[in-house]
Amino acid sequence: QVQLVESGGGLVQAGASLILSCTASGRTFSSYAMGWFRQAPGKEREFVSAIGGNTVYADSVKGRFTISRDNAKNTMYLQMSSLKPEDTAVYYCAAKDGGIWYFSPDTRPQAFNYWGQGTQVTVSS
Repeated sequence: QVQLVESGGGLVQAGASLILSCTASGRTFSSYAMGWFRQAPGKEREFVSAIGGNTVYADSVKGRFTISRDNAKNTMYLQMSSLKPEDTAVYYCAAKDGGIWYFSPDTRPQAFNYWGQGTQVTVSS
């Protein structure tokens, strides 16, 4: 089992950049596929990006967001640039165990086993 803690959220203006971090407990972080999701008020949780056997992004963030991981630090990152008001949401990191996984841009939250508590990102216009 793994525990996930997100950090790095905040209030920024449109066009700004922000880096989210997700730190995992345990010694087997490298064995997990990892992902980012977000949920805006009144909306379903939606896929943002994932890194496993491949790296994939939702069309809405492609070219603006970059996912990465540092297995030595048990940490995954989401570098966000050119932020837009529509990026406002609670951002969640997620982990999936059990092997090498390949993801698609329509990956659903149910694909992941473990979740963090989320970090709020608010982008003002």
